[in-house]
Amino acid sequence: MPFDAPDKSKNPDYRDRFQISKQCATKKITEIMTRELVGIDESTSIEDTLELIGKYRFHNFPVVDKDYRLKGVIDQNIVLELLFHDRLPSSSHTHLNAVRSLGEDAKSIMIPHPLTVSNDTSLCETVDMMLKHNINHVWVMDNKDKLIGVVTKHDIINEAYRTRRKE
Repeated sequence: MPFDAPDKSKNPDYRDRFQISKQCATKKITEIMTRELVGIDESTSIEDTLELIGKYRFHNFPVVDKDYRLKGVIDQNIVLELLFHDRLPSSSHTHLNAVRSLGEDAKSIMIPHPLTVSNDTSLCETVDMMLKHNINHVWVMDNKDKLIGVVTKHDIINEAYRTRRKE
């Protein structure tokens, strides 16, 4: 039996209800970012890195230096590739994977140069970056280039939902 809902998509008022672009231009990313991070020192051994990753239920872990400057990221894909290197399809046998499999510390397995935004970046600018680069999270840096938070797509969707409900 077909669903006979009215086609409201052609009604601009209906479509506008879902847009929050006007509100996101004035909201700073620091207002919605997650501040509680588990950073991994770049010199941490692989064994200790895996222990930390097993302890905390995050998808991505920032790799930082002693001054908490972001150096890279370790994500779930890297961990799976390390733990199941022998199961990787032959198309994934790259030089980078080979080097990572021989790594001894967090720095040797991380993804260097993650995308970041400054603490004064607007929510709209962050959304634009995430959509353009098809990424799920962005690291937030202070004006001294220290890591202060992360914003995920989930954080942004929750903020959009809260913003829409207020109106």
